[in-house]
Amino acid sequence: MAEPETAGGRRTPLHRSLLVRLLAASITIAVCSVAATAWLATRTATSALKQEQGQVLAHDALIYDTLVGYAAGHTDWSEVKPTLHRLAERTGRRITLTTQDRRPLAASGSAAPLPTTASALVDPLRADPALLPGTRTNGIDPRAVGPYRLPRSERQKLRRRVETIQACLRNNTKGSSASVVEAPSGRPSVVLTGTTSGREEIGAMCGLYVLDFPTRTETRALKQLNDRINECVRRQNLDPVTVDLSFSPYGGGAGGEAVQGCVDTARRDQLAPYVAPPVLLFVTTRSGSAAPGFALSPANTVRIAGVAALVLLLTVAVTVAVGTRLVRPLRTLTDVVHRLPQQQQLRVPVTTNDEIGHLAAAFNDLSERRERLEGQRKAMVSDVAHELRTPLSTIRIWLEAAQDGLAASDKAFVTSLLEEALLLQHIVDDLQHLAQADADQFRLHPEPLRLRELLDQVAAAHLGRADTAGVTLTTSTEGSPTLCADPVRLRQAVGNLLSNAIRHTPPGGSVALHCRDTADQVVVEVSDTGTGIDAADLPHVFDRFWRADKSRSRRTGGSGLGLSIVRQLVEAHGGTVSVTSVLHEGTVFTLTLPRRTPGTRPQTGT
Repeated sequence: MAEPETAGGRRTPLHRSLLVRLLAASITIAVCSVAATAWLATRTATSALKQEQGQVLAHDALIYDTLVGYAAGHTDWSEVKPTLHRLAERTGRRITLTTQDRRPLAASGSAAPLPTTASALVDPLRADPALLPGTRTNGIDPRAVGPYRLPRSERQKLRRRVETIQACLRNNTKGSSASVVEAPSGRPSVVLTGTTSGREEIGAMCGLYVLDFPTRTETRALKQLNDRINECVRRQNLDPVTVDLSFSPYGGGAGGEAVQGCVDTARRDQLAPYVAPPVLLFVTTRSGSAAPGFALSPANTVRIAGVAALVLLLTVAVTVAVGTRLVRPLRTLTDVVHRLPQQQQLRVPVTTNDEIGHLAAAFNDLSERRERLEGQRKAMVSDVAHELRTPLSTIRIWLEAAQDGLAASDKAFVTSLLEEALLLQHIVDDLQHLAQADADQFRLHPEPLRLRELLDQVAAAHLGRADTAGVTLTTSTEGSPTLCADPVRLRQAVGNLLSNAIRHTPPGGSVALHCRDTADQVVVEVSDTGTGIDAADLPHVFDRFWRADKSRSRRTGGSGLGLSIVRQLVEAHGGTVSVTSVLHEGTVFTLTLPRRTPGTRPQTGT
């Protein structure tokens, strides 16, 4: 297979080709799937045939259940022979028990060679739920009661309670009947029939709940069990739990697999001294032969291999077809990317609604954003040059005039040059602030602030300018808002908004500073009764070098960077800034700040 050629004449190595990788992944998946299917089929067939081996499974439920019950009630196997003989008489099988290392313990007949594989493992603490339907999934046989077995005195006491409850039930049956069931531990329980509401009413009336309280023996055993469980739980850094006679955990860590594992382990440890040790069970015919084994015949082997080869072939064919179709639009996209420097407006056709189509649409969006950013970059370079050209040209003209003797170097001359230099410095400072924001280098020094004091300071700094412009400047506060913020940066942000408001408010108008508390934020509003902003221009007010009135001079209109700096300063504090305006009526800028500056912001000095 030749290496695929991409746009621009470059060749993609085979191991990097999407088609090759997709093909390799599909083949691997197919091989694994076929192998797993064959293995599962073999295991299923083997299991099905094993269930039919002679009478190994015809009577094994009875044999297994009886021997597990024996083990649950005895601490060893020394007296098991009579039980084995009774089972052998009933089932017609030879039954042999050995230790797990195959040392004989007991048998129902004379010694005979044992099969290679044991019929089952007899362990009341790890019983097979498939052979004992009444056993829980944890494998602990209910007949293994150990320290929960009630002495005669406690059984008699519980029976008297049951007799009292039965007498009450006979007088208040109301369509319900009751039966008494005795657990392997000797604890009796009353089982009611009928509707749920009827059972609850009768149970409450006759005090059925008194049978739920553990006896002294059970309480002592439960305490030992809970101690074991919580020792295991603590080792795994889990919350303590408690179990009752249902052996279901409840408490902080109830319900987790780890907690249930601790419960099962603790129960096995507690019951182990009271049950017989695990043994291997061998069930054979009278002659000693076991059920025949299972092995795949040559015909079955060929059949499975043929099906696997067919599945593999189909998978490869489908993968090649699908992979080729997937790679085709990707190559088109690569070709477009290589031609982008020459054709800025080039787009990729979106023909599908799948991942490839989404990728093409995303590429088109990226191309459009790239064009917009390129346009903004060119516009910004032009705006910066234009903004710097005016003061520099003024300074150069006045200096040339002074050099030629056309202007006197008096105080007015120096003042004029200083004003132009200050204007130039102001533009450079604004650009530096924005450059710091772009580089995420705004350095904050948060400290507790009383917002009313900060607003009064800003208002006092701009009061002279407001009086000169004939604008009324007021401040107001709801409550006593406080927050943790950088006072210098926050004064700069509010000051920029206040200066902007005074600049765009005609004589006789007013500008107001207002702040208030919310649930976990502080809101600062700078409102004016000025010229307002057109609704079409509102989305652009925070753009750099933007002016609603393009003809406004830089002395009255500013550099066009102030609002951009405000947004960067507020966002550095983790807040937001928004604007609402009505043309010819006024504008409101709103700063929403968290009470505490995010800790991820730099806290070092500038």
